[in-house]
Amino acid sequence: MRRGEITIESVLKAIEEYDELGREVFLSRYGFDRAQSYVLVHEGREYDSKAIAGVAHKWTQGRALPAGDFSGGKDHAAAWLRSLGFTVKVLKNPDWVWDEVILACDLVASNGWHELDANDQRVRELSELLQLLPFHGEDVRGEKFRNHNGVARKTADIATRHPDYQGKATKGGETDRRVLREFLERPEEMAQAARLIRAQLAAGQSPVGAPVDEESEEEYEAPEGRLLMRRHRARERDRKLRQRKIDSVLGKGGTLACEVCGFDYEAVYGDRGAGYVECHHVVPLHVAGEGTTKLADLALICANCHRMIHRKAPWPTPAELRETIVGRRSAGGDGPVG
Repeated sequence: MRRGEITIESVLKAIEEYDELGREVFLSRYGFDRAQSYVLVHEGREYDSKAIAGVAHKWTQGRALPAGDFSGGKDHAAAWLRSLGFTVKVLKNPDWVWDEVILACDLVASNGWHELDANDQRVRELSELLQLLPFHGEDVRGEKFRNHNGVARKTADIATRHPDYQGKATKGGETDRRVLREFLERPEEMAQAARLIRAQLAAGQSPVGAPVDEESEEEYEAPEGRLLMRRHRARERDRKLRQRKIDSVLGKGGTLACEVCGFDYEAVYGDRGAGYVECHHVVPLHVAGEGTTKLADLALICANCHRMIHRKAPWPTPAELRETIVGRRSAGGDGPVG
């Protein structure tokens, strides 16, 4: 069956059947659960959007699409219905991402690791700030997205997981625990990351409601969060800065071999690889701050080593990654080092 190939007419027929049978009978007949995150709104009434989308397939392709064959979210049912012009309402707000929790954790830390009340002005200010973060598009933001109560609850999730807290912890999530651990182990660096995120948002450098470019982002784990990771990578992609670094190395009689593993693109690929190498900003943005980048802060490395550095936090320096490779070679492992 071709998923998502439904029409306005087929959706309206599914809605008509829903109204005739009633919600419970309709869901039971076609094997769907009640909607948890999205509902279709039509003529003032709400319908389980995934069930409607699934049954709409019956009217275009001969049978309903089984519930297990697709999701009810933005990638499937909700997206299909919206593309036809229907209104889909969000019931459940998206989970908090790393950068959001950094800001909340920084607020709790500044409050002596105690939770804050929803009426606290600092909570209200953070709520407004979180609206500016670009990780969640408007199509997944519910009516209560990051409101005062939600932010206050998040401060409780963090505060009740602090080692000194004696009571029962609230539910929270894994991201809360991980960010809290980072704050406890590296308080100054994480506080700096929070300040930089705030400064970037205040400067209007992130479009409201526009999701961050996802290109290769899931492959990396940034110690500072995705927003600052994007700025960090922008520095690395600065063509003028990269060329200055290359000219500096060549001007001193050096080569463009990777500073970590020794791989030389020209030596392997000939003219096609001549002059090519990637540029890595050694110091993460949350450590370096927003100052001017110096050539000494940059390292010329191959694509493989670049990915390995950014793959998992905390990021090793090129020298530290080189030591790992050398150690593996000494122990009989693979990995050429020039």
